[in-house]
Amino acid sequence: MTTNLRLPGRPEELTLPTLLARNAEEHAELPALSWREGTAWTTLTWGEVRREVADLAAGYSALGVGRGDHVLIMMGNRPEHWLSDLALVHLGAVPVTVYGTSAPDQVAHIARHSRARLAVVEGARELARWEPLLADTATPLERLVVAEPADVGPHRAYASVRAAGARAHRADAFEKAWRESRPEDPLTVVYTSGTTGDPKGVRLTHRNILLQTVRLDRNVDLPEHAEHICYLPFAHIAERILGIYLPLLRAAHVRLVADPTTVAVAVRELRPVQFFGVPRVWEKLAAGVRAVLARLPEEQQRAIAEAGDVARSVAGHRERGEEVPAALEASYARVKEAVLDPLLGLAGLDRLVWTASATAPMPIDVVRFWAGWGITIMDAWGLTETAGVCTVNSPDGFRLGSVGRPIEGLELKVAEDGEVLTRGATVFDGYLRPDGTVEAATDAEGWFPTGDVGRIDEDGFLWITDRKKELIITSNGKNVSPALVENTVKEHPLIGQALVHGDGRSYLVALLVLDRELAPVWAAARGIEVQGPDGLATHPEVLAEIARAVEAANARLNRTEQIKRYRVLEGEWGPESGELTPSLKLRRRVVREKYGPLIEALYEDPYPAG
Repeated sequence: MTTNLRLPGRPEELTLPTLLARNAEEHAELPALSWREGTAWTTLTWGEVRREVADLAAGYSALGVGRGDHVLIMMGNRPEHWLSDLALVHLGAVPVTVYGTSAPDQVAHIARHSRARLAVVEGARELARWEPLLADTATPLERLVVAEPADVGPHRAYASVRAAGARAHRADAFEKAWRESRPEDPLTVVYTSGTTGDPKGVRLTHRNILLQTVRLDRNVDLPEHAEHICYLPFAHIAERILGIYLPLLRAAHVRLVADPTTVAVAVRELRPVQFFGVPRVWEKLAAGVRAVLARLPEEQQRAIAEAGDVARSVAGHRERGEEVPAALEASYARVKEAVLDPLLGLAGLDRLVWTASATAPMPIDVVRFWAGWGITIMDAWGLTETAGVCTVNSPDGFRLGSVGRPIEGLELKVAEDGEVLTRGATVFDGYLRPDGTVEAATDAEGWFPTGDVGRIDEDGFLWITDRKKELIITSNGKNVSPALVENTVKEHPLIGQALVHGDGRSYLVALLVLDRELAPVWAAARGIEVQGPDGLATHPEVLAEIARAVEAANARLNRTEQIKRYRVLEGEWGPESGELTPSLKLRRRVVREKYGPLIEALYEDPYPAG
């Protein structure tokens, strides 16, 4: 069901604080925010959240924060972050979350570009990147607030800011401040994670966000006040929508997971009814399940495979909009209860009614894998610049492999070169300039060029094939989608990550990374004894299997798309090592620069051994 909660006005006329006021008045005792302290969960109700926000707002006001000021935040998914974000909004200030993995030069760029005078950071690890900016005359930054008191030093402690705010808090001043906000005022600035070049500041208004949440809510069928496991960075528009703004609309319950690598543990414990994961998260979860399945007796594996066929058949009928035959429905109910749910329950996935993904093309084999467990991942598509999703799949209409149909009030069209254009009230008004103005990014008719290449089918579903700037143009002028090739070769369970290269070349080459979960299981099943997963990258049997996987992928691709040469790498790509963005998208430029000599060697003749 979509939310039936009373809205305190028309969505286009609201600001975010009006939703918190409604929640504190009408749902004061409902849980709003939970986080771990040791092994136990600590929870604030909606009534308590608003009191905390009011105290914090007074504390930040005492530090000189006022309407229109940008305030930078670099913290993980912890209560100080979530509450500070709302407190700043109630002052009319503009919170700007910075990725925790940002390099010092990226932090400096955002600090200068945003003109922020205050930053709220987590602890000692962050101070090393922020303290030099206090003495940098090119940066307006004047003060740091630190969440972890042991690491404060000369800076203000978050606890002292909150305590001072509690002492100075005046209800009339707090109410006056948030009531002065207008729907057209900026709510946040989100700096794009920067797969290429410096991050751009995307300014989003209360109206952009409120319309987005209301329209998205109409496409998501959930129980009221459902829990949301919040583990992606708040610097990403997806988690800002799902972890802050939608819960305010729904008076829902947010469970903060400070360490994203422990999200699988949280899922097992909480057994959520909804879960959002970027494609890499779904890939990792699938790899973990496959690794467990590989260790089961053959008889049990056959039973699971047969149950999966039934589940996929049901999903196929629903995808085509057909009524599921009664016999098939009954068969699915039996295998779901007897085979699928008991195993899903071990992973905490047995109560899911809504699962989704976005941010990058979802490999179709991963989608089909989860469909075999009765889990239909509703892929969506959108950008920071569109305040989140533009298109969504929903139980009422989906096509596996597509990114769905446009949400209410949003228009799409495909340009002659295949680029997808969009316009509507949820599209941002422009990129932030250093002087505080915005640079318009739409044409005279309001169309925004998304940079994604795709097609719209006869039923209105959008299919994204690649990023316009990432398309490979070979030396003979052929266009190749690297994501298509990469996802095809990654269908083999041994291959966890891939980069395809070939711009301006006569053929494609690839860098391949083994799957850290499945490769050791595959090796153990064949009696291969190697110390650590990195050793497998050079093992002859593993390399022979990779060769077969590339050959099988090439058989499904046209001649231009085929991988002619490749190299298997040790290690794994991630945000900390720089190959992935914090939202787990591939940074192609970084990978190409980091492995430039190796890529060049793949074009040498003769092909180097190894």
